[in-house]
Amino acid sequence: MESLWLILVLMIAGPVIGSILGVIKRPTEKYLGMMLAFSAGVMLTISFFELIPESIQLSSLRFAILGIFVGVLFMFLLDKIVPHIHPTRHKHEKKCSIEFVSFALFMGLFLHNFPEGLTIASGTVASFKATLAIALAITVHNIPEGICTSAPYYFCSKNRLKAFLISSSTVIPTVVGFYVGYYLFQYLSTSMLSIIIAATAGIMIYISCDELIPFSITKKDVGVNHAAIFSLIAGVIYVMALSWI
Repeated sequence: MESLWLILVLMIAGPVIGSILGVIKRPTEKYLGMMLAFSAGVMLTISFFELIPESIQLSSLRFAILGIFVGVLFMFLLDKIVPHIHPTRHKHEKKCSIEFVSFALFMGLFLHNFPEGLTIASGTVASFKATLAIALAITVHNIPEGICTSAPYYFCSKNRLKAFLISSSTVIPTVVGFYVGYYLFQYLSTSMLSIIIAATAGIMIYISCDELIPFSITKKDVGVNHAAIFSLIAGVIYVMALSWI
């Protein structure tokens, strides 16, 4: 039970910290890029070293491949239906309404965060270490998103508390998704669990390649961004170090 509380705290921390930063002072693009790269390193390492092998062990290579395809396809279709937020490229353009932009970002995050909760819950099937690593990666991922949701709303409303509360509420579907997955996964067959775990890996690989790695490169970067590279490697090392705990 204590472990569930720790995961719950991590899930809430990302949007809340990001929302606070968004109404106080916006971090630099370089710092946001480093956070995104670290999150990508964590997600990719968990996917290839923990989730995919666990999926194969539970059932077979065939179900693992099917699961990865399902996860990637799901995120692709979700991105087409509800375009996701890209933190480091968000800016306040004069031609659009800031209020509308902040509402669109809020709705996009709200819809995307439910499957993120399911993704965290899938780690409970593998191990607590996997769940903890996934939760931390998504927490880091959600901090810049919280910033980009609260900052434009605060810019428009001039109300720090209201902007913070509205932006922080995007954590609700994450928590709901986690508990739905946590209780539902206990009653599924090993083949279905194998597909779900592999689908989780597919989702995290898609997020890393579509959002985290591309947007860890800021506009000011010319050539190779070594800060992002070392941040990604730090994410890889973090997951590997968890095996010693």
